[in-house]
Parts: sequence; C-alpha cells; structure tokens
Amino acid sequence: MDKHITYRPAALQDVNKLSIIFKQVYIQTYGTEGVSDEFANFIMLQFSPKRIENLIKTEPASLLLASYKDNLVGVAEISFNKRCPLGNLPAAELNKLYILEWFCGQGIGENLLKLAEQIVLETGGTDMWLWAFESNMRAIQFYNKHHYAYIGKADFKMETNTYTNDVMIKNLVAEVV
Repeated sequence: MDKHITYRPAALQDVNKLSIIFKQVYIQTYGTEGVSDEFANFIMLQFSPKRIENLIKTEPASLLLASYKDNLVGVAEISFNKRCPLGNLPAAELNKLYILEWFCGQGIGENLLKLAEQIVLETGGTDMWLWAFESNMRAIQFYNKHHYAYIGKADFKMETNTYTNDVMIKNLVAEVV
C-alpha cells in the first residue's frame, strides 16, 4: 500500500490523538509483562491530554507529527536543553519517537528523526541524546544506523521498579559538516 505521509508540528486539536498514540505505542513497546499498577499510573499521568495540551502551549516546537489521511501515525517529542543522565551534558533529548506498528518500516521514523535534528540545530543546539530500553533492539539498531553513539546505561525509575536503558548521543553539527 502506497501511503502519502505528511509532517507538521502538533496543534491543540491533536491532543486526544496524541494521548492515544503515546499510550498505544508505549504499551506495545514496554508492556512486555503486561500492564501493572505502576505502569498504568505512569501512562495515565505521562500521556494525559492535559499534560500534552500544556506541552503544545509552552513548547510548540517540541512535538512533530506524521499523518496519513489526516490521521496521526507517528510522533517525535523533543525536550530542549535537558541534561543527559551521563556526563551531565545539557542538550536536547529525543524524548519520544513513536510510530504505530502498522506504519513501521516506511521511513516515517527516519523522517521524524531528521526533522527533530533539524529543529534542534535551528534552535542553536549541537547535540541530541536519547535513551532506549536496553531490550528494544529494533530501536537501538535504528539509532545506531542514524549515527547515535552508545555512551552507557542509565536507570529509569517508576514507582518501585527500575528499568535499564541504553543512553545514546549524536553530535548534529558533525553530521552537517
């Protein structure tokens, strides 16, 4: 199926769709043992429409969307000037890069990543870092392919459980030169 994908910044009318796609992809990716109470609490808070609405209002450049027939199929979220957990480097974080499973493998993630990198450069940033769940080999291979270098492991703590992630970084200026 040939799919014409469009890319744009998020708008307030996207809040409910963003909440749904964030929840769906998060559960698909990280719910390897099902949905526990702490997992549900995290998802409901992190991906609440109110939080997303506030993000769009306060940092409009932080959410980039991919759409098919005006339906949301992917999203990239950038957190600007956030300290990397390793090396205390202040840089932009690629907070999320989520694509609905049906649309994976069609270049959407790559296009959203390039757009996010371009926005970071345009706002004066030079580096972008991320963390990927250590068992998410598909994501780790994707970021390796796009020249993100592994710099170590860091733990993500929910309520009672801790999840180990690979931390990766890319110097965006080196890519441009």
